[in-house]
Amino acid sequence: MYETIKYEVNDSVATLTLNRPDKLNAFTEAMHREMLHALKTVDRDESVRCLVITGEGRAFSSGEDLGGVGEGLDHGEVLRTRYTPVMIQLSKLQKPVIAAINGVAAGSGLSLALACDFRIMHEKAKLVQAFIHVGLIPDSGNLYYLPKIVGHAKALELAVFGEKVSAEEANRIGLVTKISTDEEWHESVSDFSRRLASMPTKAIGLIKSQLNASYEMSLDEFLQKEAYGQRMAGLTHDHREGVQAFIEKRPSVFTGQ
Repeated sequence: MYETIKYEVNDSVATLTLNRPDKLNAFTEAMHREMLHALKTVDRDESVRCLVITGEGRAFSSGEDLGGVGEGLDHGEVLRTRYTPVMIQLSKLQKPVIAAINGVAAGSGLSLALACDFRIMHEKAKLVQAFIHVGLIPDSGNLYYLPKIVGHAKALELAVFGEKVSAEEANRIGLVTKISTDEEWHESVSDFSRRLASMPTKAIGLIKSQLNASYEMSLDEFLQKEAYGQRMAGLTHDHREGVQAFIEKRPSVFTGQ
């Protein structure tokens, strides 16, 4: 079905794998088209309760495939027609999204990782704000997410100098959720994704919405949204299950409904 990505679902966890390993999973128009289709599939499929995005081979993604960039290219138009739809669709997902950073994440590849809710990073992987090295600014939502994760000053430093960030440094500055060794890589990603997939999915989606709204609302507006969100959470099957499990002193069995 897909030529530039792989998509599979196992035990309520969908995995979207960028699949151009010979090009370090660099983005093309076809890849963006297929990613958008896969993300819409995740959104519609109620059996999917968590999404993992990763890369095939030795890279997560090196960003845009510069081999296809010609002189006089309108970079803004490329963003509007290719990158923006993917980033908007990703931001709309009311399910937890994990970036499994298996190797280098550079340029817009890093932007994709930043747009995910959680980042698990291989101990040998590197993060690179590569834009400055070709005279461009970070794009694909990069500077929207980055300062929210690491703060304004560190975001500016990373964007301007474009130096490689090791897994250890990324963990120190709060850029990633956890680091995994090579031996534990697949188990770490699997355990983390399955844990999220077993949690109250609708509550997680509401938490994501609340956090995103908190940057743009007054306290009064936010409290109104909070009350609405809590009402919606209170109507879910998982809320009733959680209360019943508490009363019966047993582990909760959430279904995502």
